[in-house]
Parts: sequence; C-alpha cells; structure tokens
Amino acid sequence: MTEVTVGKNDAGQRADRFLSKAYPNLKAALVCKLMRKKRIKLNGAKTEPNVILKEGDVFRFYLGEELLSQKPVVRRTDFREIEPDIEVIYEDENILLVDKPVGLVVHEDNNKTDDTLINRILSYLYQKGKFDPNNEKSFTPALVNRIDRNTEGIVIAAKNAESLRILNQKLRDRELTKLYLCAVVGTPEPNEATLTAYLKKLPDENRVLISDKRLPDYLTIKTKYKVLKSRGDISLVEVDLLTGRTHQIRAHFAHIGHSLLGDVKYGNNSVNRKYCLKTQALCSYKLIFRFTTDAGILEYLNGREFTVKDTDKISYVNLFK
Repeated sequence: MTEVTVGKNDAGQRADRFLSKAYPNLKAALVCKLMRKKRIKLNGAKTEPNVILKEGDVFRFYLGEELLSQKPVVRRTDFREIEPDIEVIYEDENILLVDKPVGLVVHEDNNKTDDTLINRILSYLYQKGKFDPNNEKSFTPALVNRIDRNTEGIVIAAKNAESLRILNQKLRDRELTKLYLCAVVGTPEPNEATLTAYLKKLPDENRVLISDKRLPDYLTIKTKYKVLKSRGDISLVEVDLLTGRTHQIRAHFAHIGHSLLGDVKYGNNSVNRKYCLKTQALCSYKLIFRFTTDAGILEYLNGREFTVKDTDKISYVNLFK
C-alpha cells in the first residue's frame, strides 16, 4: 500500500485528472475501474473520479509499483540546462510578468526548440528556489497567454495552480486587457474604430484568411484600434484585441490595406525593405487587470497596470520621433 498526500498546487482539480497527470500509467478509464474496485481510496474510503481534491487529502493505492511509475515525458533537454535569460517586468508569490524578445518561441515548436520562454522561466524559478519539479505531483508553472515568435512584449506566467485557474478564467472572460503597439503601412481611417471580420485558420500553411462576410469555418474577430502618430507613409497604432485569434492583428490590418511594417507573411515587401524591417512591428506592450468578478488570491492585482520597461527600445517606435 502506498500513500500520497494532495499538495496545495494539486488541490481544486478532479481526482482522475490529478492521478493521470501525476502517474502517466493511470489513464482515466483505468482510474475509474480501480476506484470502483477500491484499489484507489481517498481519505480511507471509496471515492469517485470526479471528486474535487482538497489540500491534505490522502490517496491510498493498493497497486503494483509499475502503475505508480512517475517517469517523466522524455525531453531532449531538461529545462534546468537552459539559461534563465528573461527580463522580469513584475513578480510576486503568484505571478511573473516577463518581456519576451523577438525571435523566442513561448513553447516548443515543430522544430523541437528547447530554448523556449517557458523553459527559461522554469529555469529562472528553479535557480531562485521557487520551483522544484521533485516537490510537485501534477503542477508545473505555466504561461497564461501566448504571443508569436516574432512578436515581442508581455507574457504572464502563473507560479501556482490556483493563480493559473484564476487567470485562465479572467483571460477567457476578458477581465485582462492586453494592449498592443504596432506600426502599420499608411494611416487607417477613421482615427479610432472597432473592426469586425471573419477569420479561418489554415494550420498546414501557418496562416489565416480574412473575410468581411460570415462563411463556413470562419470565426468572428473584433479588433479595436487607435492611431497614435503618423509620419509619412506609416502610422503608430494601439490595438485592443476584443477576440484573440491566430495572427489576428497582422491579418486583419493587412485585410483593410494597412499591413504591419516588417510583416513578411501578410505585409508589403517594398515598404518593409524601405524601413529595413524583417519581422512584424508588433509588441504586446501594456497589461491591465480589470476584474469584474472575484479574483480570490489575486484580488490585489485589480486595477493595476503594467507596461514593458522601455518602449524606446522597441525599434519601430523611434521611427515616429
């Protein structure tokens, strides 16, 4: 018989999901069967797969060691071997805000890149003594939002399971405002507007299509913008994504004839060459916490606003000085 106590970061989730994450050999169907046969008990009694765990709950396993193997998923490189090179915008016991540079992927991509933003963050937390995978059964610090490889700016990481659940809900319910700064070709008219269109993802081509009409398999997109400055044939624009679809800003502005400067996928190559830009002029530069529902342990963040440390370091911003 083996006993396992549910820790803080394991609480708040279904028993079967916790067990499947903590023990790769215990698939959901098998967990259900073993619980029914009382070979997995919770707090000394028969339990159900959908019971929500609390900190301090105790599992008892009447199983062979092979089913309780915790062999990790095989990776080419352990995150502890990655240099923790991150620019921290803000950090507390629950969250970490970092400024992701251009060229860095947030997660492992199709090229199996090991040097990712999440691996750098995990390495940073490990070296600071704030995360040790050996002390966790099912939780690993995780990113709340993602941005493209060649988009720079603020990415949110949750350092514990409760913060991750809360922030995922806030992101889903638009209680987090993420503002982007971009340079576009020409000057959008009017000076401020909310654009609505429809987007279809082409995963095999890593691009999207935009339509002004609703078509099968197209999703609604809404993009709110404000022109901040114009100079010659380019403009500096602030964007608030009211929906968050793949390549939405880049594709939507290209669709209305004002592609992002430097965008090689949807942009204007002649203008890109003129300004010597090879990556899209796009930065997730501001984050505002605007909670309208209870935020639990993160309530202290309500109303707080964070920006990248130095917008002057954004290369294309200097084009408008």
